[in-house]
Amino acid sequence: MKKLTYILAAAVAAMTLSVSCSKVLEEQPRTFFEPGFFTTEAGVEGGLTSLYASLRYFYGQAYYYNSLTTGTDEATYGQSADGNFKDADRSGVGTINADTARSDVLWGTVFPYINTASGIVENAEAVGLSPALIAEAKFFRGYYYFQLVQTFGGVPLDLGSGKLAFNSTPSRTSVRNTVPEVYQAIFADLNDAVKDLPDNARLTGTLTKNVARLVLAKAYLTFGWWLQNPGQIPTYPATDRKDLDGHDANWYFQQSLALCETAIANPGPYGLMETYRDVNLAKNDRNKEIMLYADHTEKSAQYNAGDLGYGGGGAPDNFSGWMINWNHGTVNINGVGCIQREACQEIGRPWTRMAPTHEAIKVFTSQDITKDSRFEGTFSTAYYGNWEKAGIKAESVVGANGLEIPKGGRVISFIPEVLDDITYPNKQSNADGANVGAGTVPGRADYVFDLNGFSRIVYPALWKLGCYRTDYKIDSELGSPNAGSTRPYAILKFSDFYLTAAEAAFKLGDNTKARNNILVLRKRAGKWTYKQSERAAYVADFSADLEADTPATITLDYILDERMREFYGEGFRWFDLARTQTWAQRAGSYTISGSTWGDHTPKTYTRTIEPYMYLFPIPQGQLNGMEMTAEERAAYQNPGYPTE
Repeated sequence: MKKLTYILAAAVAAMTLSVSCSKVLEEQPRTFFEPGFFTTEAGVEGGLTSLYASLRYFYGQAYYYNSLTTGTDEATYGQSADGNFKDADRSGVGTINADTARSDVLWGTVFPYINTASGIVENAEAVGLSPALIAEAKFFRGYYYFQLVQTFGGVPLDLGSGKLAFNSTPSRTSVRNTVPEVYQAIFADLNDAVKDLPDNARLTGTLTKNVARLVLAKAYLTFGWWLQNPGQIPTYPATDRKDLDGHDANWYFQQSLALCETAIANPGPYGLMETYRDVNLAKNDRNKEIMLYADHTEKSAQYNAGDLGYGGGGAPDNFSGWMINWNHGTVNINGVGCIQREACQEIGRPWTRMAPTHEAIKVFTSQDITKDSRFEGTFSTAYYGNWEKAGIKAESVVGANGLEIPKGGRVISFIPEVLDDITYPNKQSNADGANVGAGTVPGRADYVFDLNGFSRIVYPALWKLGCYRTDYKIDSELGSPNAGSTRPYAILKFSDFYLTAAEAAFKLGDNTKARNNILVLRKRAGKWTYKQSERAAYVADFSADLEADTPATITLDYILDERMREFYGEGFRWFDLARTQTWAQRAGSYTISGSTWGDHTPKTYTRTIEPYMYLFPIPQGQLNGMEMTAEERAAYQNPGYPTE
């Protein structure tokens, strides 16, 4: 991004609105938004539609996803990682600076849309826009500033024409506001959104009061932590940690809790799905638990904003689901490629750019995962042969222990048990372990890995973000697995009300409310209707067991564990660790085996997570584009990061 502000001529921001009988947003691409366009009803409505479209340009964008996931307690870099992913790991294999931090995706995307929102707000009265539609623009402006302030600290509220004013002239100067000033603007916009948005969406996927309540609750919670600053983390621009409206941290925690309780008591069209698997099952996308999403479609390349046959790995494709996905296509038994890429949720397209840490998996396996369904509802742990869909005629292959694996039979398994009778190949050879260094267990035809030795090259893959296309047929066709996912990317979920409420209650010292909110989700996690690893129906209810296993006293670590079990791999983990100032504590070291097939020897890696890293650097492109002296440019950058 060479300039801080734009006239909004970019085609990505130029969408106009029409409403069809299907009650969904229809985008009509335009080549130009000139400033006067926002003084027309069509222009304002087009600007609103562009705000929804904007979500696709960083949610599902894998490099931004990586910046908030790799280097946390959820993930490290995988065997095929390039510098984008190694830099983010903070383990000495790369460096985060103004050139390399992929948080630049956020900075470079949202400022034009913040300006669009301001243009809508300024011109709304002239075109007779309803308060509810104005509230949509205010929501996006407040939401995007919330993402920015968490990531970079204080950011500019004046884009060239005054505080929160629409700017039509590119500006090459900028002044950063302080964190309290930015939050004051966020709270004003989001409170207006809560007041004026409808209870029910005007169109499929548009905003409601409860969407705004969730973001406002999270903003209140985050600012309360910021005021307390238990880890003595520096902020920038330097300022006293005081609220401009005179409230203390507990006031913000109380407001956060109250908003969550109001939403839970008045869910409107939202609510929890019956089982955890139901939330993330691709055919259930846009379900009542998913409150805000960056939408995609397989029906039209134009409206998907990405090729439907092949994805090159760039926005606005949704390709984050490729990252925590090992190269299962390497599995080969006697010349048969047993696991073909397939446009289904458990297989998809592998990039092996990221891998879960052993510690992340242990957060799940510290529970009884035969009762807590969230491990099964998060990872792919069993791979079944699909070679016949690629035209390979073999009726079966000879698998482990000389036993046959039929078409559609299980080929690879990740098993949670620590079994003494797993035998791994004695050497790292492509001839062993189905070509991937897998082990064998007596009496089993499938090749296995245990969860205590998985590596950067082969690991449990992320099922929940797996692709889904209706152009594949489970019995006969592979579909288009190399295209970007046409699934919507989930951003806000109703379940987050319970965990946000639990954290706010914890901060207020109310253990009963903290535990009761956590119990809602834990009891839901105990309900099963299907076992993905077995590809079979499985009806069971372990809710009482999970309730009994919940500790009487809720700690912050337990809340963060529950957030991981509920939201693992969804691309928001860094915000949890930065908010609670536990990033260094929880992610300062991690364990994983190496990057070669057959490596089952875990090693511990240490990360360098300094206090200044709790803010990402201002992107170098922004610094280069401003008319400043070298000293002014250095002062604009967050401390700890060099400037050119």
